[in-house]
Amino acid sequence: MDSLQGILHGLAIAATPTHVLYTLAGVFIGTMISHLPGIGPSAGIALLIPVTFGMDPMSALMMLTGIYYGCMYGGAVTAILLNTPGDAAAVMTVLDGYPLARKGRAAATLAIAAVSSFIAGMIGVTALSFVAAPLAAVALHFGPTEYFALICFALSTVSALHGKSLAKGMIAVFMGLGLATVGIDLQSGVPRFTLGFTELLDRVNFLVVVVGLFAIAEVSRMVEGTLGGTLHTVRVEGKLWFTRAEWRRARPAILRGSSVGFLCGAAPGLGGTLAAMLSYVLEKKLSKHPEEFGHGAIEGVAAPEAATNADTCGAFVHLLALGVPGSGATAVIMGAFIMYGLQPGPMLFHTNPDIVWGLIASMYVGNIMLLVLNLPLVGILSRILYVPPGILLCVILAIASIGVFSFNSDTFDLYLALVFGMLGYAFRRFDIPKAPLLFGLILGHTLEQSFRQALTISNGDPTVFVRSPIAAGLLVCATISVSASVWSRRKPRNVIQQAKEEADEQIAEHHLVNGRH
Repeated sequence: MDSLQGILHGLAIAATPTHVLYTLAGVFIGTMISHLPGIGPSAGIALLIPVTFGMDPMSALMMLTGIYYGCMYGGAVTAILLNTPGDAAAVMTVLDGYPLARKGRAAATLAIAAVSSFIAGMIGVTALSFVAAPLAAVALHFGPTEYFALICFALSTVSALHGKSLAKGMIAVFMGLGLATVGIDLQSGVPRFTLGFTELLDRVNFLVVVVGLFAIAEVSRMVEGTLGGTLHTVRVEGKLWFTRAEWRRARPAILRGSSVGFLCGAAPGLGGTLAAMLSYVLEKKLSKHPEEFGHGAIEGVAAPEAATNADTCGAFVHLLALGVPGSGATAVIMGAFIMYGLQPGPMLFHTNPDIVWGLIASMYVGNIMLLVLNLPLVGILSRILYVPPGILLCVILAIASIGVFSFNSDTFDLYLALVFGMLGYAFRRFDIPKAPLLFGLILGHTLEQSFRQALTISNGDPTVFVRSPIAAGLLVCATISVSASVWSRRKPRNVIQQAKEEADEQIAEHHLVNGRH
């Protein structure tokens, strides 16, 4: 009842004209920022903090928070239309969003992404309102040992992204884990695998890898198709809305993605990218048609989009309930809190309840605004696919280059993106999946650091990984997941297929005998 009263009180604050205007400004700016790969929510919020000097703290925090979930909301647009993720969390949306757009379902895909984001955002804010404190208390029990076990479990599920060949998928995974080791070793301070480039001391930039593998590789595909005369302008067909069949398939994926995203957001350090990956893997595992994933499955868009938007709400669990930022963007927002003389944490609910509940209520208002802003643009945005391939190629290159360069203002990142673009082209030619490489890259650093920290704390005792009930349970789940994956690939062929092959062999032998006669 206290939470319900707090929400109603917060809605009264958030609904004032001034606060509505600043919330609208935040979500609009965030949506625009999300269309430029490379800036992202953290950089966008940091750039706008100086603008808020002298503003009312409530208005400023509402606008900065609106930028955060506005960025997460709009990252799917370029992912679906241009094969270029607007932010790291939208990388999983590319896998099925772009193939759906190329099939003429761009408008429907953009609509399902917007609706998924809206539903997940509302579910996430509601969960934030009622279960913030209990979830934060559970997440506090996660130390290096538990994080290592959790990431092992996450990596064990990557078999769902392997495609047809387990070997090719494993090659991509280990390439990602290898790239995660590049940079300065945090324990010894020694540079590793930098090849003498000082630009690689701060690790390989995830955004550079994503833009290279997807955007620049897509440009190479378009050039190849143009020269070969096989590339044609994609036409948007059918209604500018999803069908009932698509909604029936997307609905359970949205609910599951929302749950996964909020839980990942509530655990500090996991982030929206991992939430999107885990939700995508979960949907492929549960799907009756897993072969459609990667070729245009609507669940492959709905689940990651729901997960990334619910993750933004989960990230506020630690910020508001414990005063600990759960992501890079919430760390910047926490800086804004402190700048205004506010200390996030349990006491904030008692000392400044108007700030807490007003901010939470503004998320309800902001999610409605984002839906109203994005849905009318579905038909207009989908017309991007009508642009001739040559012009579209230049647009993709321009967006990708601006995004990569703006991150560090370093031309080295442009050359590195080109290298990964060549790698992405090779992956496509040899039918090697790209998602496992990204999975290994995003998880590899945390996996290594958690492992070494756990052993340091336990004085090198490896049994530390089974002494924790949470870690032991996760490692058991990882073992079961790997065993099930191997077993499923070795399961006997079905009777019909086996009978057909036997019949073909008999026919071949019959023709051979007749030929000899």
